[in-house]
Amino acid sequence: MGPSMAPAATVPLLSPLFLLRLSSAAAAARAPRLRNPAATSAAPAGAVHGVRWVGGVGRRSRRRCRAAVVEEAGAQEDGVLLPKEGDDAAVAAAADRYDWKEEWYPLYLAKEVPDDAALPLTVFDRQLVLWRDGDGVLRCHEDRCPHRLAKLSEGQIVDGRLECLYHGWQFDGEGKCVKIPQLPDGAKIPRSACARNYEVRDSQGVVWVWMSDANPPDEHKLPWFEPYARPGFTDLSTVHELPYDHSILLENLMDPAHVPISHDRTDWTAKREDAQALFFEVTERTARGFAGYWGRTRMPHLRNLLRFEAPCVLTNTLEYADKDGNDQCFSAHFLCRPAGQGKSMLIVRFGSTVRSPIVNLLPRWYFHQNACKVFEQDMGFLSSQNEVLIREKVPTRELYLNLRSSDTWVAEYRKWMDRAGHGMPYYFGHSSVAPPPVPAVVEQAPAGAVAGISAAFPAKGGVGTVHAPNPTNRYFRHVVHCKGCRATVKKYTSLKNAFAVLAAAAVAAAILAATLQWKAVLLVASAVLAAASYACDAVISLITTNFIRTHRRL
Repeated sequence: MGPSMAPAATVPLLSPLFLLRLSSAAAAARAPRLRNPAATSAAPAGAVHGVRWVGGVGRRSRRRCRAAVVEEAGAQEDGVLLPKEGDDAAVAAAADRYDWKEEWYPLYLAKEVPDDAALPLTVFDRQLVLWRDGDGVLRCHEDRCPHRLAKLSEGQIVDGRLECLYHGWQFDGEGKCVKIPQLPDGAKIPRSACARNYEVRDSQGVVWVWMSDANPPDEHKLPWFEPYARPGFTDLSTVHELPYDHSILLENLMDPAHVPISHDRTDWTAKREDAQALFFEVTERTARGFAGYWGRTRMPHLRNLLRFEAPCVLTNTLEYADKDGNDQCFSAHFLCRPAGQGKSMLIVRFGSTVRSPIVNLLPRWYFHQNACKVFEQDMGFLSSQNEVLIREKVPTRELYLNLRSSDTWVAEYRKWMDRAGHGMPYYFGHSSVAPPPVPAVVEQAPAGAVAGISAAFPAKGGVGTVHAPNPTNRYFRHVVHCKGCRATVKKYTSLKNAFAVLAAAAVAAAILAATLQWKAVLLVASAVLAAASYACDAVISLITTNFIRTHRRL
């Protein structure tokens, strides 16, 4: 994901964003009036944490790399690396009050929550179950039955109540047990037989959960995205499960510099030759995040506004006036939920007040698969990065070499982790770290032949597993979370099978045909039907199969 003239650093994710980029470029050619006219200079970021790379994992290799400090200091004087000044004391003191549980976390897109089944979801190490009661109201509980700790998400919805399928205990929307089949006649259900309840809200199409044990929901902290309230604003939203920590995901999403390289020619927007120095201007640092402007040094008049807000919300917006003087807006929203060690779930929302009619000609599943492709292009890098952080157990300044002209937001984010990390279950900051007490096993994304086999059998979840979710596999990363893609796969599977049967029948009829003319007609029909079956299979493959870089294919 990365730099563009359209919404923040992620335009190549979806094809409609290519069209937005074209609109933005046209606006630039007309010398648009920016909504923040005062912000027009390519000013670099202010005091931001720098980092020093340390090679190897042993003490000897670290000692060898200390010799690089002198060279690094010279580079910093030349303005290449980010400086190492600390945070403002007042901001750090305010962050002492941070508590990860006193926050709203994005659970799911409301439209994707099924009416007839419960969803297992996690926030850090908290396992939750999300479901709809008989009135369609969203409900959320701890994902365990108070009886014998069975997962309620493995249960079913019966008469608007959530039933544990182990012994049949049923719970209402407040988590109160209302039925125990094994109780004798006349016996009362124990008061303690209840599932722990969590408050949820449906805000602008996203389901949010309040994780606090001690305090009622703080409605002022519930994220609200102003562009979605504008007339004519439309968006394209997708859900993705990813095999690396949410902090690494956020780093990736706020890193515009990697897009021209990692996503070269993806969706015709990112190009290697567009890689260049970027400018950054940090305008705000608080206990809950940071904000500022960034852009390309070759196009300094186009300035994107990026904002990170605790606990896991990243937005990137470009506003300008079109040739008629009307205010237009491109906006990208990334809602990154921590889903456990080495796992995250992302809700991606791209929106604009300008919509090209070409977008209406392409099916939604095409844009969804293209988003999956972009995440797969980065997956190997990010999952291996996750492994290194878990293994090394040192702050990122000991591992990263951040450049002023590309990595300012990454450094700002890790600085924020320094300020707020003490209030999280675990974290990796710029100068401090608190790794998980018991690190989880994180598998690197498969490559080469292994990736090919895994991608060829999405329903099996990859090599060595049978019907087990595999977060490196597109089918389980996205399709299972998307009603539209599931319906498309089902439809094209039926069509593929029907065309295959008809093609076989046409061949049989051609064999039995009495004249050469009919034989020719039936064989041509068979070829057309076989081609149709193949086309349906190609669509299914496009939706469910992992992208593999050409040089990794055998």
